[in-house]
Amino acid sequence: MPDESFRRSPDEPSGCPLPGIVAAFTPRLAEFAFEPGFVAAVDQHVAMLRELLYAQGPELAPRPLDREELSDYALGFLDALAEIGWREPVGHDYAVLRLTAICWLVREQGLLAV
Repeated sequence: MPDESFRRSPDEPSGCPLPGIVAAFTPRLAEFAFEPGFVAAVDQHVAMLRELLYAQGPELAPRPLDREELSDYALGFLDALAEIGWREPVGHDYAVLRLTAICWLVREQGLLAV
């Protein structure tokens, strides 16, 4: 990662990475306007994250996304990227798609609202 600042937010005691991810990957959302393949790929990652993080109850209705669970997932994902020495590419790789999906979910679910 060229800039580790989005890894953890010093403003939050838990070291939540979500504000930094949103700041770093919001510009990627503008690419949705002219990259339909990117939109589709991010949508698939959003669906995978929802399935992974949304517990299904007996009524089969998803519960709301939990900020702490998404934050924990993001920290683990960022740790894995750091272990392999990942650097954000100009284009789209798996990590960019996943981080953009996290950004989209945070914004869509209002997880940064106080």
